[in-house]
Amino acid sequence: MKKVFTAKDVEALIKQGKGASAIPKDVLLTPSAKDLLKGGFSATTSANAAPAPEAFGEPIIPDYEFHWKSGNDPKTPAEIQAFFHSPEIEAIKERMCDMGRRMWAKDYTDGNGGNLTVRVGDNLVLCTPTLISKGFMQPEQMCLVDMEGVQLAGKYKRTSECMTHLAIMKRQPKAKACCHAHPPNATAFAVAGVQPPTCMIPEAEVFLGQIGMAQYQTPGTPENAKVVGDAAVDHMAVLMLNHGVITWGKDIEDAYWKMENTDAYCKTVLLATQLKGTDLLTITGGQAKELIKLRGVLGMQDKRENWKECELCDNSDFQPGVVCQVPKETASAPTGAARNPDAEKVVDAVTAEVLKQLKL
Repeated sequence: MKKVFTAKDVEALIKQGKGASAIPKDVLLTPSAKDLLKGGFSATTSANAAPAPEAFGEPIIPDYEFHWKSGNDPKTPAEIQAFFHSPEIEAIKERMCDMGRRMWAKDYTDGNGGNLTVRVGDNLVLCTPTLISKGFMQPEQMCLVDMEGVQLAGKYKRTSECMTHLAIMKRQPKAKACCHAHPPNATAFAVAGVQPPTCMIPEAEVFLGQIGMAQYQTPGTPENAKVVGDAAVDHMAVLMLNHGVITWGKDIEDAYWKMENTDAYCKTVLLATQLKGTDLLTITGGQAKELIKLRGVLGMQDKRENWKECELCDNSDFQPGVVCQVPKETASAPTGAARNPDAEKVVDAVTAEVLKQLKL
């Protein structure tokens, strides 16, 4: 006797995510089952059945870096306008506005202070407008300039300080985005003329490296662009004396993160000095070398790569000063360490003279 398939049996197959091929060929279908099938088995299945699980692929890392084809910059006014309003560029404008809101919310900017840039071609850079609060920018207010600062698109006037950003991009090809702001803690170091110490927090060593310093020049001038551009070649974060901070990265979020890293690090150092004065702890030079190697793995060059361990944690210019941490196993007996022959002679001579005076 043949098996009978009712509408209930068909619905059960649908709930299991099975297709019409799952119905045995030799079964008898009731009128209600046939009506259900006439309604479209596949359509009903797709509407009611649980979706098939997606295959698990390689986990991704967010990447907002803009990649352009060298030698392919738009040339004519029409081409430039089309590029300026393309979906890819509009997305970057939106992200720049988002970074501006974050800067403003963190008290990194006041009034119309601060500015952002993103390189989008061999000779093309997006930048923020002048006299607009960074917390309330809109995508249509962004500007497009060439690498000499000539504005090519955008109805709002570009910031005068974009010239400093362009100086960094010209000197350091890896700098595809720059962030300038006046975060209170880091700017305090800039006003005091104090370079933040090294070898204190691993995250700062990896994501920032040594924080650079640039002598004061009037903002927006060629002189300021030069001193900051020179300092930024080897430093991803630069304190501009009596002015503020500028950071760079592979994309605008990366550059902004380094602004957060810089201010948070400076704040921590300030708090630590209030708690303990000059006697702050540091990691060792050997441990610092390990972190510099990690920077290299992450694609960040570091000018300190070949420095000696004693140089890596030399904070003698930091006020209040910080003494480099010495590994415990070598703290009492510097055996195995290279000795300076001249220094040894001086020590021997002084010792002999002391013994002579003491008549021992």
